[in-house]
Amino acid sequence: MSTALHPPVRRPQRVAYATCRGVEDVEAMPVLAAFARLGVSAEAVFWNDPGVDWAGYDLVLVRSVWDYILYRAEFLAWSRRVSALTRLANPARVLERNTDKTYLRELAAAGLPVVPTLWVAPGDPVDGVAAVDWPELVVKPTVSSGARDTVRTADRAAALAQVAALTAAGRTAMVQPYLAMVEDEGETSLLYLGGEFSHAVRRGPMLGGGFADVAREPDADQLALADRVLAVAAEPGELLYARVDLVRLADGSPALIELELTEPRLFLALCPDGPDRLAAAACALLPGTPDRAPVFHRRDC
Repeated sequence: MSTALHPPVRRPQRVAYATCRGVEDVEAMPVLAAFARLGVSAEAVFWNDPGVDWAGYDLVLVRSVWDYILYRAEFLAWSRRVSALTRLANPARVLERNTDKTYLRELAAAGLPVVPTLWVAPGDPVDGVAAVDWPELVVKPTVSSGARDTVRTADRAAALAQVAALTAAGRTAMVQPYLAMVEDEGETSLLYLGGEFSHAVRRGPMLGGGFADVAREPDADQLALADRVLAVAAEPGELLYARVDLVRLADGSPALIELELTEPRLFLALCPDGPDRLAAAACALLPGTPDRAPVFHRRDC
């Protein structure tokens, strides 16, 4: 009778696609299908579902967790808890930094061109808001998404009222100039997957109508700035995905308006193999696969 031991049967690797209730994430199904093509079991899971066994997944992919702005403390506690059980992408420390837009102040202090911003925390003086000579102002909280609680106005009294409302609620307000160029050129979003530039998108303005989002070729200065932003904002190999949102200032130079490292829409439909790129980059993080350091270079769709 043979005494040879049979090798254990290895279960398929599993990925959780973290989302939230009440959203329509058009990127979810294409990404889940891309994982299936790679032989990996992936499923959409609510990030705040108390019944989920996060340790049963080899990777938790943070995606459309768009309600985190209402529960930021709980979301960050969840990210730390999951990180102790399995791999989280992007990592908890990235999510903690990126879910408060004061990270823009830190990037500006590091010498990166950022859209001019006044920061007003609870208890701060508001004199600077009335003094700026910007024709129109945009006032928003530092923890927000999708233009929630955001006001665009040329009326200084209205801007001050919004600042007062935010700070009275214990929130920090940020005040920026409204850049009219976005109505013509739009914002340029550069998408990075697995540390590599993947594709870019021209996005219409969120405040005041606009045009449909379309794929675009980034200019050399935009690509160079996006690479610099990521080099400053993250450690090598830290990011699975990133979206760098740029605008042009009055002098034509590019500037960062937002760095999305938590739950950005990745505009995968505008890049034919976008879902496959994301799934392949995520699979490189699964156990038994060596980590990949980021290589910031251009890749055409």
